[in-house]
Amino acid sequence: MKKNTWKKLMSLTLGAMMMLSLLTGCGSTANTGSDTTAAAQEQSKDTTDYSKVASSADMSSVQAVGEDGMEAVSGKQVKDGTYSVSVDCSSKMFHVTDCQLTVKDGKMTAVMTMSGTGYRCIYLGTGEQASKAKPEDYIFPDTNKEGKDTFVIPVEALDKGISCAAFSKNKQQWYDRTILLRADSLPDGAVTGGSSKTVAELGLQDGSYTVNVTLAGGSGRASIQSPAELTVANGEATAKIVWSSSNYDYMMVGDDKYEPVAGAETSTFNIPVAAFGKKIAVQADTTAMSQPYLIDYTLTFDADSVKAK
Repeated sequence: MKKNTWKKLMSLTLGAMMMLSLLTGCGSTANTGSDTTAAAQEQSKDTTDYSKVASSADMSSVQAVGEDGMEAVSGKQVKDGTYSVSVDCSSKMFHVTDCQLTVKDGKMTAVMTMSGTGYRCIYLGTGEQASKAKPEDYIFPDTNKEGKDTFVIPVEALDKGISCAAFSKNKQQWYDRTILLRADSLPDGAVTGGSSKTVAELGLQDGSYTVNVTLAGGSGRASIQSPAELTVANGEATAKIVWSSSNYDYMMVGDDKYEPVAGAETSTFNIPVAAFGKKIAVQADTTAMSQPYLIDYTLTFDADSVKAK
């Protein structure tokens, strides 16, 4: 009798433990479902009114992007890799401080780092189109370790304007922008099938030459001397750039700064020529204005015009 009673007690105890385990599991599942629902609700809490578009009166001065004669460069023309590229924008209020372009299998994607966090999102298109689009079509930023916003966008082509609407957190409205990623900021050799050539490809020996050079950019009032003197030493080319003005106090080629040649009648600089037959992005600082101003230009050295002196 005692033995049977003991067996019954054990059965009841085991049954109670199994029931408690099932109840605990059900409780856990219910909590997970609740958490998932809460996350979904949190994502849907965006009550921002995206219907407003800035008028022309609200817009700051609009700048032209690109230059006459620019030809679009597709992803199929750029070698696979990740490159740091320069970005032109139609508004100084949309300031891209860094842009990393990734090219893979003919497709290009850019990660643009902004100077601040003033834009809630962007839309590839006009402000009017953005105001009628769904929020899931907007591109929202990530924040990097420096606290700056980064936007990831697809890029159809370089040297081609991209319509972009930016939604201001402060003004709560869309602003039309045009951005352009510059092919001439890519390193030499990144663009395939181009007509650019290096010193080695032209077969230039160390010595003195002349070369025709074309200036583009700026206001169009300044000019440079062409042909320009070209010196090749140790397989590297240097061009003497002679400006029509004496108001340039330094030039930038990439991250390198070049001081003027002492004693020249007008602003004169010796700068490196990485390639012939392609646009090379440079900057020149002018002192002709009320305060110094760094102006963007491009220089193109004609490969077919190189002549020995």
